[in-house]
Amino acid sequence: MKYYSTNGKADKATLQEAVVKGLASDKGLFMPEVIKQLPSSFFEKMKDMSFQEIAYTVADAFFGEDVDAESLKKIVYDTLNFDVPLVHVNDNIYSLELYHGPTLAFKDVGARFMSRLLGYFIAKEGKEEVNVLVATSGDTGSAVANGFLGVKGIRVFVLYPKGKVSPIQECQFTTLGQNITALEIDGVFDDCQALVKSAFMDADLNKHMKLTSANSINVARFLPQAFYYFYAVAQLHKMGKKDNIVICVPSGNFGNITAGLFGKRMGMPVSRFIAANNKNDIFFNYLQTGVYSPKPSVQTIANAMDVGDPSNFARILDLYGKSHKEISSEISGCTYTDEQIKETLNDCYKKHKYLLDPHGAVGYRALCEQLKENEVGVFLETAHPAKFKDTVEGIINEPVSIPQKLQEFMKGEKQSIELPKDFETFKAYLLTK
Repeated sequence: MKYYSTNGKADKATLQEAVVKGLASDKGLFMPEVIKQLPSSFFEKMKDMSFQEIAYTVADAFFGEDVDAESLKKIVYDTLNFDVPLVHVNDNIYSLELYHGPTLAFKDVGARFMSRLLGYFIAKEGKEEVNVLVATSGDTGSAVANGFLGVKGIRVFVLYPKGKVSPIQECQFTTLGQNITALEIDGVFDDCQALVKSAFMDADLNKHMKLTSANSINVARFLPQAFYYFYAVAQLHKMGKKDNIVICVPSGNFGNITAGLFGKRMGMPVSRFIAANNKNDIFFNYLQTGVYSPKPSVQTIANAMDVGDPSNFARILDLYGKSHKEISSEISGCTYTDEQIKETLNDCYKKHKYLLDPHGAVGYRALCEQLKENEVGVFLETAHPAKFKDTVEGIINEPVSIPQKLQEFMKGEKQSIELPKDFETFKAYLLTK
């Protein structure tokens, strides 16, 4: 399958080119030429299939033309060696717990899949070393760093905003060493993302080293996140809840919800989506006005969503033919302050004994406020609450236990390189590598 750029000014690319390049030459995001419809028979038997079986069927529709069946199946099964429980919280609201992977965050799925797919292409072609640049506002860095750790032929540079990720998140990508380098940028997430995008467009850097990205701008990172949407729907079907499904996605850079929208285009029976924002309300304002006005991100307690210019908005526009009316018909929005997030997290824990993280709290509150009587809602619980231990403990006034996986990260020694947010300094650093 060929991939085109959302900006429409670059040559079409193969899957391998799209994965290795990350960003099109005209600075647009790659989109597949065709989004394949899955047969109705798949949706009828999906409730009796395993997570891996469902994911392989979806992956085959995305990547089957470009990756042989045996290799693709191995990539999928290696990626999804953990479960994704659907937990009843209250009334008709369920939590899809996406934090049972290696770094206890939803991005483990996309990052692990991409690392294996990129490794497949490197091994197949015998290509030179590939350098992955990834900007993170929290969980992306840890998921990518751990997904790519030790993968032959790949070096990873994680750019993160100094002082603006949780201590546990920081441990997950600054203590690894090997082929992982953490770059501590004196700025906000949008500065980190701008540095990555500028690097892709710089002729000197691209001549010096082969660059790609593992942010959700990369098709191999965001598309596999569709897997767990299908699995959530399958679990609801198994419970006899087939109709009027609403999925609420805590949204920052909008790669996650875009994967869900792709699933809907493939025939996944979901009525509508809710994009839940923290105080960074750029998409919410677009839904209200039809005007997209990016602005500097604001720091919140749901830090992985602190994005002022979400990259994947370009894909949503493309998917809906730039129609505000069409986008608004399938996606609603909401925006919450830190105080509202705290109130929701505390209330859910006290009333239902279910502990949310700050991002999941945004998704849960949106369903409480927007779900209609005849609908069933699923919100994505994107990270384990212990990753935000100090914040969560301060809200519920009770200790939060740290899972063994996280404790292991915290034993390591921090290794990071501090850099200012200007591109020339960043470029000079990469030219030494």
